[in-house]
Amino acid sequence: EVQLVESGGGLVQPGGSLRLSCAASGFTFGSYDMSWVRQAPGKGPEWVSAINSGGGSTYYADSVKGRFTISRDNAKNTVYLQMNSLKPEDTAFYYCNAKVYHGATMGWRDYWGQGTQVTVSS
Repeated sequence: EVQLVESGGGLVQPGGSLRLSCAASGFTFGSYDMSWVRQAPGKGPEWVSAINSGGGSTYYADSVKGRFTISRDNAKNTVYLQMNSLKPEDTAFYYCNAKVYHGATMGWRDYWGQGTQVTVSS
């Protein structure tokens, strides 16, 4: 069973930092790209960042470029999101996402964690 468990959220002042973690299990973590998506209150989901399976390629939304860094440790089956210079508009639930292939019959399935709340406020 595929499971994604996020942690590391909390309340932080503007300009502060947080590091989110997403622990994955139930699939061959090192074979799949991983993403972070966030959803602010009253808004739709926003893609934040992605990293390829080997960790050599990373991608960011313009809204977080230069402030957030995605990384992964395939030995620990964990993906991280280091968030620096946080702004109030970064306030949202942050979700870890994996698209996992289950063979020709089931194909690709999307998996999400339960999310972790990030609140940026003074």
